[in-house]
Amino acid sequence: MKGQYAPFLMYRRLAALFVLGILGASCASKSAPTKEDVVNIPAVPHEPSWQCLECSPEEKYVLKQLQEQTKIYDKNALATLMGNIKQESKFISNICEGGARVSYENCLSGGYGLIQWTSAHRYRGLGNFCAKFECDPSSIEGQTRWMINEPIFQRVLPQFEGGGQNVSYYMKPAYYWLGWGIKGNREVYAYDYTKKMVLV
Repeated sequence: MKGQYAPFLMYRRLAALFVLGILGASCASKSAPTKEDVVNIPAVPHEPSWQCLECSPEEKYVLKQLQEQTKIYDKNALATLMGNIKQESKFISNICEGGARVSYENCLSGGYGLIQWTSAHRYRGLGNFCAKFECDPSSIEGQTRWMINEPIFQRVLPQFEGGGQNVSYYMKPAYYWLGWGIKGNREVYAYDYTKKMVLV
């Protein structure tokens, strides 16, 4: 029997070796692509942005969002906004006027959050915005979204987007935006940010 099937077995072995040879060559070509096989993917150009490398994570987040969600490219304009937020809340989103750390619903008097929203319609605006867009009104993410989209900020935004001015100039639209009672160190903070911000 063995001698009878010998030619057939030899044929099967040769066929198997032939197939293995083809597969091996195919795998080898896949593991070592030629120049023709390489697809050139165009590089995405890097767009530099203002960053504050020594700032807190909260400061970095707000600075990043201000640039991504608006057309503010001027360092002095960004520094003025940052300085005013620092004066209002030190970038603590869940702070109620007087220093208590509470959720949005539990700040019963005074200002609340990043820019100390005080008047009833501005405070309610934060809550209504986050209810509509499913964000947390106590969080820095939710408050930053509302801060940038709030109609009062949108009215003064073109002055910040214009660029080319000094901090003192930008303090004027900042006042119309916030309407502060006490100026405090907001302008000092703004100038400090101009020294810490780098274009990366």
